[in-house]
Amino acid sequence: MTDRQEGFRGWASDRKGAVSRLRFTSLRLRLVVVFGLVALTAAVSASGIAYWLNREAVLTRTQDAVLRDFQQEMQNRAGALPVHPTQDELQRTAGQMANSSQRFSVLLVGQDGNGKTVYGSSDGLSAFALDDVPTSLRKAVDKQQKVTDSNKSTYHLYWQRVVDHGTPYLVAGTRLIGGGPTGYMMKSLEPEAKDLNSLAWSLGIATGLALIGSALLAQAAATTVLKPVHRLGVAARRLGEGKLDTRLRVSGTDELADLSRTFNDAAEALEKRVDDMAARDDASRRFVADMSHELRTPLTAITAVTEILEEELEAESGSMDPMIEPAVRLVVSETRRLNDLVENLMEVTRFDAGTARLVLDDVDLADQITACIDARAWLDAVDLDAERGIHARLDPRRLDVILANLIGNALKHGGSPVRVSVRIDGEELVIAVRDHGPGIPEDVLPHVFDRFYKASASRPRSEGSGLGLSIATENARIHGGSITAANSPEGGAVFTLRLPRDASALTEESKDGGNTGDAGAAGEPGAAGEKDA
Repeated sequence: MTDRQEGFRGWASDRKGAVSRLRFTSLRLRLVVVFGLVALTAAVSASGIAYWLNREAVLTRTQDAVLRDFQQEMQNRAGALPVHPTQDELQRTAGQMANSSQRFSVLLVGQDGNGKTVYGSSDGLSAFALDDVPTSLRKAVDKQQKVTDSNKSTYHLYWQRVVDHGTPYLVAGTRLIGGGPTGYMMKSLEPEAKDLNSLAWSLGIATGLALIGSALLAQAAATTVLKPVHRLGVAARRLGEGKLDTRLRVSGTDELADLSRTFNDAAEALEKRVDDMAARDDASRRFVADMSHELRTPLTAITAVTEILEEELEAESGSMDPMIEPAVRLVVSETRRLNDLVENLMEVTRFDAGTARLVLDDVDLADQITACIDARAWLDAVDLDAERGIHARLDPRRLDVILANLIGNALKHGGSPVRVSVRIDGEELVIAVRDHGPGIPEDVLPHVFDRFYKASASRPRSEGSGLGLSIATENARIHGGSITAANSPEGGAVFTLRLPRDASALTEESKDGGNTGDAGAAGEPGAAGEKDA
């Protein structure tokens, strides 16, 4: 792989990790979002309340000062006017009233001696006019109130806030009691509006800063909380990978520290349990291996004796006593069965100990299968469908063991004719062994490759030991292949062997070491495995 490809893969991995950390199911993101929402809600609520209180305070203060000043001016200056003033008098008085400390516009409305309505405005005749006063406010000002114990005045001061071309104004009006002009006042609230806008911007900026601060605080809190969780996840993955010495550093007395201590206790207990099981497993394998080796020596002598007895049985001289002939045949058969069982146990022990090795060679599949069938005198019972010229780099002896077990098993439990077919599937060899028997019961299929498994408990002394298919599976696995069992739709069982065409692509452990003297009886002519089903 080139450096560019390595860099691209690294970038893709980092990007994938960043995306996984930012997905909404991430606890980190959820903490940040929750902190942000809480901070945003609190900041917006506080800012809204502060803005509303300040707004009311500013407007009420300004409004009260203006209305108080306007009312005072109406009493002092407008009250000094005659009942029927002239327009000049109204104009002059309105100008004097507008020069008060609050600087508002004034409009006075009265009737002269001829009953004509006259106006006087502080800003001139074209400035503040009666049309600028809301109709509802004018009606309220002109309405005469009934005098009661709680109401001592026939006319009152009324006010209203209006907006004209985007500028807020305070408009107020009142009428002199006992006769005289009606006065209206208009005061611009633009300075107060600017102050309130500045306040709103300040509160908005404060809300944004609070939101940013809450996000940073949430990130810090998430890092503090999730860092131990991340370490726990890494440790759990290492523990799952078989690194049982993995431990977490415990600091603090909080719940996360308790979780780390619990993990360490569990990992320690698991390591001790696995060590105990490994020790017992090693002891069991050593026992089987030692027992097999110890049995092999007397079995060699017994086998030699049984071969002589077998020759006597087959001799035409008839020297064997007919009374003991059945017993001799039983001894010969059971001795051969015991010898095969010991050899199979030794083979299984090598697989468990990891000492089994491949001795690779170029193999012609058709020739190899033909040799296996011919050596066991199965030519008449087996139909071979394999083209010559299909070569593979495999271990010939172990391939022979696999084929002998599968074909022998089919002949014993399925019945002839047995069909063996070979095909190529990409970089794999596929060898199918099909019989024409009743097939394998569905409840037996998952167990046919288990050691010592026999489908019928009523056949504990069948010829098979239950190790043949297990050994065949191990030989396939050491090549990097597999064996599967199924029932054919046309009837009968089908065992499918898949092997790589070149087993030298396996690890050095599988390729090197050569033959370690593990040529057991399972590879010898006539040694077929059993499914005992």
